Amino acid sequence: MSIRHSLLVLLSESDRYGYELRTEFEGRTGGVWPLNVGQVYSTLDRLERDGLVTREDVDGERQVRYSLSDAGRAALSAWWASPVPVSKVGRDDVALKIALAASTAGVDVVDVIRAQRRSVMSALQDLNRAKRAGSDEAWELVADALIFRAEAEVRWLDHTAARLARRPRHPVSQPATEPSEQHSSQSEEVR
Repeated sequence: MSIRHSLLVLLSESDRYGYELRTEFEGRTGGVWPLNVGQVYSTLDRLERDGLVTREDVDGERQVRYSLSDAGRAALSAWWASPVPVSKVGRDDVALKIALAASTAGVDVVDVIRAQRRSVMSALQDLNRAKRAGSDEAWELVADALIFRAEAEVRWLDHTAARLARRPRHPVSQPATEPSEQHSSQSEEVR
């Protein structure tokens, strides 16, 4: 999720101080994505530089209040109208780890999958408990998204474990005598 756009959303509702923006962001996301106040201020500086927000020094107490400019409102409207591209969702660290485990000699990919599955199942239980305890609709929507992603990860892990179990023998579990032989056997496996 773009911190830049999140701050624009919050400023579209009312002018705010940096710390208020951080608190409101964390409140609306159920604290799932903690936000460093330094990140808030550096993002606000860039938004001001780009003409999307304006700042007003309040009193002599070094307090700065930010507000959304007309250009910021236009940028926010364009963001609301644009879907998030699937490629922008983020790098999938789990898929990368499993792929590396499956292609690295001496690593038991089944153990890696089991450990990941246990962790996801535990997180899924925590998310379901937290969702039941919550009363904020915004948090429940975030919780639903996290729950669905965790369930999808469990399905993918189960699929991957079953797929690897169907292989008679994983080619990289046998040490190669020459690095070039290992590379060519992996290339053949991919085909």
